[in-house]
Amino acid sequence: MQEIKHFINGEFVGSKSGKTFANINPATNQQIGVVHEAGQAEVNAAVEAARAALKGAWGKMPVAERMAILHKVADGINARFDEFLEAECLDTGKPKSLASHIDIPRGAANFKVFADLFKNVPTESFMLDTPDGKGALNYSVRKPKGVIAVISPWNLPLLLMTWKVGPALACGNAVIVKPSEETPRTTTLLGEVMNAAGVPKGVFNVVHGFGPNSAGEFLTTHPDVDGITFTGETRTGAAIVKASADHIRHVSFELGGKNPGIVFADCDMEKAIEGTMRSVFANCGQVCLGTERVYVERPIFDEFVKRLKAGAENLKMGAWDDACTSMGPLISQEHKNKVISYYKKAAEEGATVVTGGGVPQMEGALADGAWVQPTIWTGLPETATVVKEEIFGPCCHVQPFDSEEQVIEWANDTKYGLAAAVWTENSSRAHRVAAQLDAGIVWVNSWFLRDLRTPFGGMKHSGIGREGGVHSLEFYTELKNVCVKL
Repeated sequence: MQEIKHFINGEFVGSKSGKTFANINPATNQQIGVVHEAGQAEVNAAVEAARAALKGAWGKMPVAERMAILHKVADGINARFDEFLEAECLDTGKPKSLASHIDIPRGAANFKVFADLFKNVPTESFMLDTPDGKGALNYSVRKPKGVIAVISPWNLPLLLMTWKVGPALACGNAVIVKPSEETPRTTTLLGEVMNAAGVPKGVFNVVHGFGPNSAGEFLTTHPDVDGITFTGETRTGAAIVKASADHIRHVSFELGGKNPGIVFADCDMEKAIEGTMRSVFANCGQVCLGTERVYVERPIFDEFVKRLKAGAENLKMGAWDDACTSMGPLISQEHKNKVISYYKKAAEEGATVVTGGGVPQMEGALADGAWVQPTIWTGLPETATVVKEEIFGPCCHVQPFDSEEQVIEWANDTKYGLAAAVWTENSSRAHRVAAQLDAGIVWVNSWFLRDLRTPFGGMKHSGIGREGGVHSLEFYTELKNVCVKL
């Protein structure tokens, strides 16, 4: 039974209040740890430590030295790869085949990528003519924004946390991370790596807890926090916007999605099935970028549904450390109940259940876990609940379409605008359709293929701002102009 404490000013500390909560393994529904819950005192201490770090060695450190330390952080994660892998899989239940290829290596890579990027991004300069003929030189300078609150999610805990912490530290900020209460382990473990890499005290801090009247609220309302970055559901994002308004803090949000996948009759069927399988069922469907609405051109609709069904029924649910496991549980019993309620709603609204739609019978230690069946529906109108609302589970509705104009209209008919996938071997169609889709990222003949130099974020209710490449630097720094009269 691991005791999970806060990491503040380079040390692991418990909560002064003595309040704790259970860390649950979703695959078994058994308690595997005790987590300290932060109150106002712990959040205040973390903010004070971050402020002190900015005034101290971290704020004065040469860029090259700072970047070298971030490379050591990445190396430190990789050196303890198996520890991070086990911690991530115990918290989430996801199979090691997924976490070992995505969560841990990409989580480590975020530190090196953004360290190297910061060193190589130029600023701008202009010569200004003046009446006396001597002119003036204008040039821009980047300075750290300050203390950044990082509110990270439970679906890809290490990866999406370091996606924010990496560029924030590369830019010279200090951070306070509030990981999801469901997944505290890898963020806490990272504190040990930070110390070993030589990150000064107070630069990286971790406080555990919940949202309202807990760590999340105390952190997002703290007057000495300069910026807030959050990945999670849209409703929580709206609450953080309100909390940040009083102190005029900058915010960067990646929120929910109801992402379409569009499959044209001229697609490469093998590519389209393989990609759609991953985009619907990877991480038990708990991916913001995942596909929940699949539109298939009518001539290939029946074949596509048949092959997608076969793929879903071939998925193997099991323990994280079983090499044969290809799908884990949902994150919690609460989320399981939510997903099952949508399964029931689909049946009530007249869906044809192609496969799944219920709870699998698991054996032994896994019997009480948060398991649901991978599920495919057809036959619902575009107004149906499961076609309109984000479910965040291993499920999708497949709809036939007859024209390019029709499918673009359907794909955009949502309050969200995070991601989309287009499957076609016609390059003109690919460019034409991608340009018309209301989504922050559109994949063509691929899914989850990410170049970290490119902009990432959502439209409409799917987020505010962009991350990745220079776009992360724009959020994590203040760009200042210096005008020198010659």
